[in-house]
Amino acid sequence: QVQLVESGGGLVQAGGSLRLSCAASGRTIGTYDMAWVRQAPGKEREVVATISWSGSKIYYDATVKGRFTISRDTTKNMVYLQMNSLKPEDTAVYYCNAENRETREDYWGQGTQVSVSS
Repeated sequence: QVQLVESGGGLVQAGGSLRLSCAASGRTIGTYDMAWVRQAPGKEREVVATISWSGSKIYYDATVKGRFTISRDTTKNMVYLQMNSLKPEDTAVYYCNAENRETREDYWGQGTQVSVSS
């Protein structure tokens, strides 16, 4: 199994930046596609950004493209989400997700709260 622990959330003013980290343990994430998913109050979860197991394929939701950057360091078993130019609508709990590229088994972290004030 893979355990995921997110960190780096907090309260920031609009226009500010935060860097989320996802620490994986239990298995190496070298064969896992990784994603950041967020859920705002009263809304469904939405995929913010994904990065393939090799790092060669990256996807961003249109609402964050140009502001957020996803990256991974497989040697450290870490995934990151750099968030710049934050907006109040980015307020949500952000979850880290790992999906095995072969078996499709997936794992979730407990989430980290990001709050952006106007």
